[in-house]
Amino acid sequence: MPPHAPIAIPADVRSRLKALRLLPRRARGAHGIGQHASRSRGAGLEFAQYRAYEPGDELRQIDWKLYARSDRFFVRESERESPITTWVLIDATASAAQHDRARPSWSRLDQACATAACLVELALQQGDRFGVIAVNGDGVQLVPAGSGPRQRDRVHLLLRQLQAQGSWPAVDVLRPVWERVQAGDLLVALGDGFDEAGTVLLERLAAARREVLQVQLLSADERDFPFTDGHRFRDPETGEELLGDGRALRADYLARFGQAQHALQARLHASGIAHAVGYMDQPLDAPLRLLFGPGSGA
Repeated sequence: MPPHAPIAIPADVRSRLKALRLLPRRARGAHGIGQHASRSRGAGLEFAQYRAYEPGDELRQIDWKLYARSDRFFVRESERESPITTWVLIDATASAAQHDRARPSWSRLDQACATAACLVELALQQGDRFGVIAVNGDGVQLVPAGSGPRQRDRVHLLLRQLQAQGSWPAVDVLRPVWERVQAGDLLVALGDGFDEAGTVLLERLAAARREVLQVQLLSADERDFPFTDGHRFRDPETGEELLGDGRALRADYLARFGQAQHALQARLHASGIAHAVGYMDQPLDAPLRLLFGPGSGA
């Protein structure tokens, strides 16, 4: 794949994205109705126009009376409530190089970048502004918020250049995050969720009236611990190593992993941060459907 090529989204995933909406809780009724309407088209409140049905559109948007008259499927498009700015925050530290033994060519960073590309498509189809922020040992890299296909190209260019390295930087290095992400913006964090500094950042952003969601990206190996023989386990960020027999370690690992997951979910919930888990052996849009699909509580 050429270094400047766009991030590929599988056709079936792209089709399912059409049923999702990047709506913050305030647009779902938690904080009232927006103050002004956007010019973008979507599944909103004020009718705007018809367009031809496309695979992936929600059946509830089809105008069946018009179908009865014309024998063709048309979808009702509407003007949405206040437009939003969506930010994608990517953890590109060394642990993002993690991969599954069954798929060594696909890393957590690959999964994060492909998920980010899906979020960009959602913002683009809504006509909203979007930007991306990546954090690793080099500090913060970002594409300022913008809209339109050219903005998508700029985001994809950064995604293609990202490398997993280092650990979370010091708090003062994260200043660009606070400068760019404004109160009321929607921020979706992508990463393993294991870094304390990353969790603290999300908590502080949520406390400062940014709407924060986390998509925790985990490998199938982290979920299942399929190791059955002697193995060397290494922390890519600290360099610490553990030698042990996988079969003997499995039960204790799974118990501790489950406890850590419950603790993280409770912590995020206490800060009002919506959370979904995506595994690297599942479709890219699986956690996005939990957060942004019909009936979701994000």
